[in-house]
Amino acid sequence: MRFEIQFSGHENIRSNHQKTIEITKESHLTPQGDCIVGVNASASCADLPRELKDKLKNSDSKITFSISVENYEFIIKGNGHQDLILTHEEDIVIRKSDFICPRTLAVKCDKASDLLPREMVELLRNPNTKGVFSITID
Repeated sequence: MRFEIQFSGHENIRSNHQKTIEITKESHLTPQGDCIVGVNASASCADLPRELKDKLKNSDSKITFSISVENYEFIIKGNGHQDLILTHEEDIVIRKSDFICPRTLAVKCDKASDLLPREMVELLRNPNTKGVFSITID
């Protein structure tokens, strides 16, 4: 199963958080949002299809995320969890930890936003840049 979310860049993208990656439906971003890699997302946790949420809520699910911007692709591996809430109306956060809140999409991920290639971050600092965040669960 695969689900894609479109998003845009923003001049305040920093992408230097060591534990999380976030995309948001919000259009504004302050420099303090250092885990955010995209704004104006086409979906949040609350918007995901029921079938996808059911798979995300399975602790045995292995999830592959990709962030694609122009010719770049960044791959993250993570895990589902039975306690995921998946109700946040604006945000999606994937985490290296096992912390769960309504914004959490996956836990125990192998990468965070600080590892995003700096060439991608530069592209994402342009509000005209478009990206795709994809979620794949086998």
